[in-house]
Amino acid sequence: MIPYWRLSAYYFFYFAFVGAFSPYFALYLQSIALSATDIALLMSLMQLMRVLAPNLWGWLAEKLGLRIAIVRLSALASLAGFSVFFLTTDFGGLFAAMALMAFFWSAALPLIEGLAFAHLGEASHRYGSIRVWGSVGFIVAVLALGHSLDRLPIEAMLWVTATILGGIVLCSFVVPEAPRPPAQRGTASFGATLRRPEVRALFGACFLMSAAHGALYVFYSIFLVDHGYDKALVGWMWTLGVVAEIVVFMLMPRITQRVSLRAILLFSFACAVARFLMIGWGAGSLAVLLVAQVLHGATFGAYHAAAIAVVNQWFPGRLQSHGQALYGSLSFGAGGMLGGLLSGYTWESLGAAWTYTIGSGFALAGLLWLLFGWRRESGAV
Repeated sequence: MIPYWRLSAYYFFYFAFVGAFSPYFALYLQSIALSATDIALLMSLMQLMRVLAPNLWGWLAEKLGLRIAIVRLSALASLAGFSVFFLTTDFGGLFAAMALMAFFWSAALPLIEGLAFAHLGEASHRYGSIRVWGSVGFIVAVLALGHSLDRLPIEAMLWVTATILGGIVLCSFVVPEAPRPPAQRGTASFGATLRRPEVRALFGACFLMSAAHGALYVFYSIFLVDHGYDKALVGWMWTLGVVAEIVVFMLMPRITQRVSLRAILLFSFACAVARFLMIGWGAGSLAVLLVAQVLHGATFGAYHAAAIAVVNQWFPGRLQSHGQALYGSLSFGAGGMLGGLLSGYTWESLGAAWTYTIGSGFALAGLLWLLFGWRRESGAV
């Protein structure tokens, strides 16, 4: 039996946290008079820990066979780390709290992804129907909090986010462990798989895609508010992107029957090139920003669904958790950290438009690497 609703509930609360935290925590940090550089440093700790921690946690999970136990520990420790934000507004204290929370927070998703695929087994095509509940959770959180913050002080986001983290703790204790995948005969080693040019091209392109999104995840809410849009609209803009993502997740089983995963990834990168130019230079037009947000369905939804499916195929059996951890640490971790930190320095020196243009450049570089590094005839999926 697939624990469909228990996995779906976990994804719901996990990404509800992202919906409450990512769009609005930067506004909270701005409200306590931190500079753009300090905000970028703090927010980039989430990406830094996704470089360091997933591989450590993934190795421990494989060594000890305790994936769900680590997921539960990460939920409890993340809540403990976040609680420190109620106690201090000093940069040093905020830095320590963010580092603690991010170190444990980054443990969970690669392990849950591995658990989900292990429970699904031959029904891996149903992944999108489970993952879509994460997008629903994001929408609920970002909309509800966005409307609330037009009437409540920004500090209210701390209480809402802590409550959501409590929901993650509860869900982590009802998700069951899954049998470890058997070692597959004839499967290449982890190192041999990484030496394949198409694998290096995929991971390199994923690194650049996350770097392209760095300014979006750190400064998009500040960007909109600075251009005169209210916080409720900020919530609706984030929601529009996630609605597009949900539509793509639901359509992916049909799309992948007709289009190769490589072609889906190339299309996603091309959309990212256009999207960040539109955000950077079209801020004065709500219509342009709306179209750019709809493209989130390609630049995250189609991109992530295709990338994780390729990793699942190229890293089978016991290699699966290592492959997923490496995907997360190189892309959302290292790439997101580079994009976030760089945007913190360029936001004040070059301005928002050129910062988003740099993001578009990252996406273009990823597109070219994927196009020429992963030939159609090699590793075809």
